[in-house]
Amino acid sequence: MSLELKGVSLSVDGETHIYETSIALQPTGFNILLGTTLAGKTSLMRLMAGLVEPTSGEIWFNGQNVTGVPVQKRNVSMVYQQFINYPNFNVFDNIASPLKLAGLKADEIKRRVEPVAELLRLGPFLSRKPAELSGGQQQRCAMARALVKDSDLVLLDEPLANLDYKLREELREELPKLFSARERTVVYATTEPSEALLLDGYTASMYEGRVTQYGPTGDIYRSPRDALTAGVFSDPPMNLVGVKKEGDQFKLPDGASWLIPAGYKNVPDGDYQFGVRSHHVRPHYSASSVDVHAVHGSVQVAEIAGSESIVHFDMLGQPWVSIDHGVHDYSVGQKATFSVEMEHSMLFSLGGDLVATAGQGL
Repeated sequence: MSLELKGVSLSVDGETHIYETSIALQPTGFNILLGTTLAGKTSLMRLMAGLVEPTSGEIWFNGQNVTGVPVQKRNVSMVYQQFINYPNFNVFDNIASPLKLAGLKADEIKRRVEPVAELLRLGPFLSRKPAELSGGQQQRCAMARALVKDSDLVLLDEPLANLDYKLREELREELPKLFSARERTVVYATTEPSEALLLDGYTASMYEGRVTQYGPTGDIYRSPRDALTAGVFSDPPMNLVGVKKEGDQFKLPDGASWLIPAGYKNVPDGDYQFGVRSHHVRPHYSASSVDVHAVHGSVQVAEIAGSESIVHFDMLGQPWVSIDHGVHDYSVGQKATFSVEMEHSMLFSLGGDLVATAGQGL
């Protein structure tokens, strides 16, 4: 199965929702649309499904131009974050509805519905109506209906967002196995970089209606094309600060100097943006490694999230964030020292293009 967008754009009432996009999705595995709310993920999915026509460009599926072909004439399943079920049907009939419309026999319908229902923990609720279910169970019912249809194109728009944490983690592991049984194109939208990494596959990073980069998920995470893509693939956003490279050192705006990692040795001298993700900025400092440098800042916000400490601080006028395992006590306004793991950093031009990674780029 293949899906390709050729110069596709979408404008509504003079407002551009999707800028010109050309992308050929992978026929197997997950194609992930990663971006914040209003990045254009749902609009792009609606174009793929045939729910709206593009303002320009063409959509090709399995070698055929399907631009303008309505969704009813395509073998497509779509699941939204906001679940939709038939209120007068029980759970079994909700899941089975596309199979009944396709004219399958009762025993075949049962054979296909029950495994999907079990996967989504709906086995005990098949005789209940949607109103008798929790919100998470109703979302799982909508997901099961899409999965059982066995479509050529499956579009999943943040389908796990309304589920509890434990079930989300289980389904993130099970969904790739479920779709690997048959060749089909699967598109999965998420706002969470961690979810994209767990699902693997290929990722299209999106920002304000544009696809900034598309490729193997791990490659984009380790070597984003530019600072914008790095920001999309960082939660919290990537920490950035201006530096001047002079020989084997970075000069910071306050006059401090850092010895540069080996990965930057061949970068020409000049002005750059230095970037590092939050989990490589630690709320303590140890000079045990040449590739660890200290930064100093005033704490703006400090919070404990489960087993992690998250500290927002002002670093030379830039908002930086540190994330580390364990409980670290900080108070607002406190002057603190943090360690930057240089081997996981990235260097961008002043225009935002990736110049180099220090090595691991993580």
